Amino acid sequence: MSVPAAYLGVILIWSTTPLAIQWSAQGAGFSFAVMARMLIGLVICLALLFATRTAFPFTPAARRLYAISGLSLFASMFLTYWGALHIPSGLISVIFGLSPLATGVFAALWLAERTLTLFRISGLVLALAGLWLIFGQPWPGDSHASLGTLAVVAGMALQALGLVWIKRLNLRASPLAITTGSLGVAVPCFILAWVITDAAQLPAAATLRAGVAIVYLGILGSVVGFTLYYYIIRHLDAGRIALIMLVTPVSALLLGQTLNHEHIPGVGWVGIALIGAGLLLYESQALRQLRTVAYFLNSSSSEAAGAGLSGSPSTDRPASALLENSASSTLRPGCAITAPPPR
Repeated sequence: MSVPAAYLGVILIWSTTPLAIQWSAQGAGFSFAVMARMLIGLVICLALLFATRTAFPFTPAARRLYAISGLSLFASMFLTYWGALHIPSGLISVIFGLSPLATGVFAALWLAERTLTLFRISGLVLALAGLWLIFGQPWPGDSHASLGTLAVVAGMALQALGLVWIKRLNLRASPLAITTGSLGVAVPCFILAWVITDAAQLPAAATLRAGVAIVYLGILGSVVGFTLYYYIIRHLDAGRIALIMLVTPVSALLLGQTLNHEHIPGVGWVGIALIGAGLLLYESQALRQLRTVAYFLNSSSSEAAGAGLSGSPSTDRPASALLENSASSTLRPGCAITAPPPR
């Protein structure tokens, strides 16, 4: 698989996920939409697990991991889908862009990881200031916007907490197995929530757009996006992964305005800009690392060309070593890629 194609695929899927969540929730009811999406995802994961003969650990530790991941997924997505009824879809992506910051805070408090440097604390303060500006906005057309914002923020925080908890368990298993086990726990919870909120009634007037959005999220949002995500973190450094978290909120906002005619007040844009600046400052180390990798790669190419040697061990070693260190750092809580947007 082409790494650039996978990279662009992740950006495309994550940029369109918030809008698809809103369309499915508005057109088919939020509890049915999220239940149907996760059920489709579980069926596909089980089929892939069987077709690829991927090992599915079922030890007590694995069951604990599936339970934690599944319950955090349920709580996070249930709140997010409800919140999507009341706020612009682009704002959902902006809020989930705060996931790396929340993950870093939880990792520092729970795992005693020293991830909160001065730069990261400054970025966190900026982002919280932006969130404070956004939280009190009277978003056009909805009187429950503040509650919707709070629900999505809570969903983001629960997802980040679940990721740190999973990291604490430190269980080695394939991404497909973890996803399947998590969905196996989450889907019954979503079905129960659908029974309680909608009395297990199918949507009376579900739109075609909502149906397409549910299938899109079930296949691409929950399975393909997750697979591509884990593929690129094995081939790219932390800096390039961090760029995804900076690009997707902007593209999601543009899609919301273009395809959903969403209007964001001026003060809301100021809050979004502060969140973006905070995230940029928070991920500055990873982005500087990206520049360092590029410098070493360019230096290696120039020296190799000057010496008439392509791929000299002496010139390849610094860049490859740095890339390996970068790739390993992407698996730590607190890095951008450990907390993807709503899956």
